[in-house]
Amino acid sequence: MAFEGLRDWMKALEKAGELKRVRAEVSPILEMAEIADRAAKSGRGGTGAGGPALLFENVTGYKGAQVLMNQFGSERRMRLALEVDSLDDVAKRIETLLHPVAPSGIMDKLKMLPLLAEVGSFFPKTVDARKAPCKEVILRGEQIDVLQFPILQTWPQDGGRFITLPCITTRDPKSGKRNLGMYRMQVYDGKTTGMHWQRQKNAAEHLRERLRATTSARADQVELMAITAGGTAGAPPGAIPPQVAARIHGERMEVAVAIGTDPATTFSAIVPAPPEVEEYLIAGFLRQRAVELVKCETVDLEVPAHAEIILEGYVDLAELRTEGPFGDHTGFYTMQDEYPVFHITCITHRKDPIYAATIVGKPPMEDAWMGKAVERIFLPLMRLTLPEICDIHLPAEGVFHNLMIVSIRKSYAGHARKVMHGIWAMGQAMFTKCIIVLDEDCDVQNLAEVTLRVSNNIDPERDIQFTLGPIDTLDHSSRLPNYGSKMGIDATRKWPAEGFHRPWPQMVVMPEDVRSRVDAICRSLGF
Repeated sequence: MAFEGLRDWMKALEKAGELKRVRAEVSPILEMAEIADRAAKSGRGGTGAGGPALLFENVTGYKGAQVLMNQFGSERRMRLALEVDSLDDVAKRIETLLHPVAPSGIMDKLKMLPLLAEVGSFFPKTVDARKAPCKEVILRGEQIDVLQFPILQTWPQDGGRFITLPCITTRDPKSGKRNLGMYRMQVYDGKTTGMHWQRQKNAAEHLRERLRATTSARADQVELMAITAGGTAGAPPGAIPPQVAARIHGERMEVAVAIGTDPATTFSAIVPAPPEVEEYLIAGFLRQRAVELVKCETVDLEVPAHAEIILEGYVDLAELRTEGPFGDHTGFYTMQDEYPVFHITCITHRKDPIYAATIVGKPPMEDAWMGKAVERIFLPLMRLTLPEICDIHLPAEGVFHNLMIVSIRKSYAGHARKVMHGIWAMGQAMFTKCIIVLDEDCDVQNLAEVTLRVSNNIDPERDIQFTLGPIDTLDHSSRLPNYGSKMGIDATRKWPAEGFHRPWPQMVVMPEDVRSRVDAICRSLGF
């Protein structure tokens, strides 16, 4: 049964022994983050497998407030969140949908009806606002103050307090489809925040579409392409060319933010879904039940009805403001830059709302386990384009976009390089800085085996390839913002057709029958 909201999920965590209540007084300025960081890096028995979820019940300066952190911070909790025994179970369900057995007769067609009905039940549905828990309290006008919630500052050089686990809804101006994304929000004051829409994200494209629709002169279009992230080339920080600003003054794009949703919905906000697929549908698929949405009070958008907190508002197309620094998941601070400003027009929330937050920094942290779930769940979608892929691994220390390790069924000379370029052409995977490709018999989840194979299998001059292209905005080492070089390493066995004519040795492996006979002896010896 799907978790209706955050509170159902917290009950399940507590029942499973995965939730610790923190009753000592703790400040939302740095202290909560330090506790959550230690929990994320601890794990049972010091394994580093992810410590408990934390519910802070005594927040300095916020009497009666509760803050939930590290809710996804272990593999077990990710499985609990998605209600599966293994993360690969979700991948198998996706494969069933992608590759159904073709019906050969009327009985086979009838057997497919339940599957089709099940898929139909995943689409989000809008419910009566009077029955929506997120509408229990409605604040407008002078009542609006986002700082009534215990928003965290997580690192000492951060530019201020940041909302770190928001589910942000925007609408594509062309198709009308909703997008649910997760972008940090620096709090400037009680009514305004930053909106960290990196240039290549869907919400940033929605903003550009609104800009394109608002201006008609082609000269302006060139300038507008640079506005969404990083300002305009050659202009002072935060500057928009006067001719553009005059044309778009007062034009707005509506935005809605949900904080504290059911785990499947929160997770869906980070998945690299194609723009054509709404994340609310993905959430319905993951939770095996439709997400209930409700209309906002002041903007034409829908939000999760069971969310703890909803922020409604808009960004002004002509307004940018300095955002950052922010201690990010790379383990480094991302520097200040210019981003859109979110103006809050209404706040709705449950009575005694629970504030959900996360912290990012040097891995492993909570986001590493969310990244592992993305890796397992979206492997079948990668295979649609590159069916030769056997497995992938995104090590936590590679912070998602810096390193991808891939095993393939190699079929021809240059196959590894074809896979590299295929990955770089695939949605958000275009940001991958380093790709390592190995043969199918390599366990890419085993970094010791990967290191052994790569260091033995490559001739660096022959097997390392460099290319230029888009780079993640958070990459501080690239030659230019959002643009730089990438590296591919072909660590597969080399073929004569690739110019290799020496014998290629086999790896040393003990026969399986010998291993089986020795198992019992080793157990009796205690190893």
